[in-house]
Amino acid sequence: MEIFEILDILGTFVFAISGALVAIRKKMDPFGIFIIGFVTAVGGGTLRDILIGQQPVAWMQNMQYIYAIIFAVVLAILFRSKIKYLSKSLFLFDTIGLGIFTIIGTKVGITLNFNPLISIALGTMSGAFGGVIRDILCNDIPIIFRKEIYATASVFGGITFIILNHFNLPQNITYFITVSMVIAIRLIAVKFHLSLPTFYSK
Repeated sequence: MEIFEILDILGTFVFAISGALVAIRKKMDPFGIFIIGFVTAVGGGTLRDILIGQQPVAWMQNMQYIYAIIFAVVLAILFRSKIKYLSKSLFLFDTIGLGIFTIIGTKVGITLNFNPLISIALGTMSGAFGGVIRDILCNDIPIIFRKEIYATASVFGGITFIILNHFNLPQNITYFITVSMVIAIRLIAVKFHLSLPTFYSK
């Protein structure tokens, strides 16, 4: 299994945990927890695959995605009493997933010879839109529509990946730096309460 495939499965796993944690916090039943974990894990990638015309979408062709989601949801349920007291556990899993799927989507765009801006958009979509679907189903305002810096971190991650890929750095280094960039931006934004401006009429 190549590093790219490992990252894809890992991203699916950590996003499924983040979705399951939200569902547990919302006091959903096991089926609801699985559904929220599932859509969080594959929602962004499914939308990406539909837009680029890849049929069937990735998770329908590889059962490893389904196994990773099931395993993640079971772990979240079994260890919910410990995980739920870790105030930053959801943030951690969500941020790692965001970084990994930013890479996945951006590389898909590059592989298909799309314009760099389109590749970055695919990376942001892959990273952020599973969370959008999760939040909508959980009756929350999606995080990317609030002031919190989330999709912006994915955009900068995509830009980083494009630049590093242009200089033909080793893949492992490119992946590590890109994920680290996304995580660092999220951490800095949360620590120092940085956010995008909002515009409203008084």
